[in-house]
Amino acid sequence: QVQLVESGGGLVQAGGSLRLSCAASGRFFSTYTMGWFRQAAGEEREFVASISWSSGSTSYADSVKGRFTISRDNTKVTVYLQMDSLKPEDTAVYYCAAGRVSVVGGVDWWGQGTQVTVSS
Repeated sequence: QVQLVESGGGLVQAGGSLRLSCAASGRFFSTYTMGWFRQAAGEEREFVASISWSSGSTSYADSVKGRFTISRDNTKVTVYLQMDSLKPEDTAVYYCAAGRVSVVGGVDWWGQGTQVTVSS
């Protein structure tokens, strides 16, 4: 089992920045992949970004490319999502995710979610 705890959400004006953190604990292996998804009110949950823990390779949704950056800290077993140039359409609950293979192919563990609200 892997436990994921997110932090860093909040309210920000359009054009501003926020950084989300997600600390992993439990039986976490370096072969896993971690990432972020988001779900706006009345919408489906969608992929935002992912990072391979072993190689550091990253992947992003087209809607956030060039604005969001995913990174990891191996010693803290924590993944970050730096969100810059935020837009009102980025408003959503953001979920941390971890997968044994790939979070895009299927998430094995979810965090509890953190609210991000971008005002216009």
